[in-house]
Amino acid sequence: MSSTTVITNIATLVTNDPSLGDGSPLGLVRDAAVVVDGDRVVWTGGSSKAPATDNRFDAGGRAVLPGFVDSHSHLLFAGDRTAEFNARMSGRPYSAGGIRTTVAATRAASDAELEANLTRYLAEALRQGTTTFETKSGYGLTVEDEARALRIAAAHTDEVTYLGAHVVAPELADDPAAYVDLVTGEMLDACAPHARWIDVFCEKGAFDGDQARAVLTAGRARGLTPRVHANQLSFGPGVRLAVELDAASADHCTHLTDADVDALAQGNTVATLLPGAEFSTRAAWPDARRLLDAGATVALSTDCNPGSSFTSSVPFCVALAVRDMGMTPDEAVWSATAGGAAALRRTDVGRIAPGARADLVLLDAPSHVHLAYRPGVPLVEAVWRAGVRVV
Repeated sequence: MSSTTVITNIATLVTNDPSLGDGSPLGLVRDAAVVVDGDRVVWTGGSSKAPATDNRFDAGGRAVLPGFVDSHSHLLFAGDRTAEFNARMSGRPYSAGGIRTTVAATRAASDAELEANLTRYLAEALRQGTTTFETKSGYGLTVEDEARALRIAAAHTDEVTYLGAHVVAPELADDPAAYVDLVTGEMLDACAPHARWIDVFCEKGAFDGDQARAVLTAGRARGLTPRVHANQLSFGPGVRLAVELDAASADHCTHLTDADVDALAQGNTVATLLPGAEFSTRAAWPDARRLLDAGATVALSTDCNPGSSFTSSVPFCVALAVRDMGMTPDEAVWSATAGGAAALRRTDVGRIAPGARADLVLLDAPSHVHLAYRPGVPLVEAVWRAGVRVV
């Protein structure tokens, strides 16, 4: 039988349910309490009204918010690209070709090495408050290497994405059509059983709109839901293709036309912004304000990968979004929790409300605003995942 726990004396509780709190998107409750039964939230409200429980945890006048939902990461890899980063910071621009460096190292790594790398970065993310994460293949680019990456990932998360269409495999560089055939045929057959999502890097130097459409429609026919790396390095068809195919998210969204913004505002596709990539490549920032003002749903994620965004810190991305992308602190926190959940089409995470999974973050601060107000400071004091205190 599960035991019940009340977390009480919470200065500011972010529920992401307007009906539970102050009516804002964050559904803020002041002087709050949360009751957890097993792996679920069963009650939220004012501290003085909390029901009796088996156990009690005093939050000490600090803030509690939902665990972060990181809906875009690339954690199945081996090797290191320190030299590339150092060169780029010394003046050389980033291009999609850098991915091939990681491909060589990943192919050479053992299953044990890949899994050790994955669990290391997952532990790192968990310490910083991430309780739900998506991760992709895409650094194998052979049938065997893509399938093993997804098999390893599936042991650690339900949110696994097949990204055989990251770049064209080096051995088929002169015949991209043959590689698309592989990605949509034999490779898809091997990978589909281990994945929930299918993704494609729709970009100059990777896959054009027609190739991306072929990949995503093939995946959809096998029961995988599309996601798209869209409009990161240049204007292109990625965002509108994502909306047309009802992709769960269009990720990056850095270079958008008015038509792209309108499509995102009118469709079900979430615009997932990844400011770690712009930070790490000195690129132009995505304009979150433009998307939000148009009515698009925005998520914030890390894009943790060894080449262009080697951070697992959602709090860091929150601070970047507020400082450089036009978001308010409230909007950035919502996008890193409820927004990420929307990008994964999940209703059980990203909120603190009865029935939700008990994924909670306690900050060593009285308010969620401190995530942006105190950038770079390790504010995460405790983390509960599915009702278990893990940090």
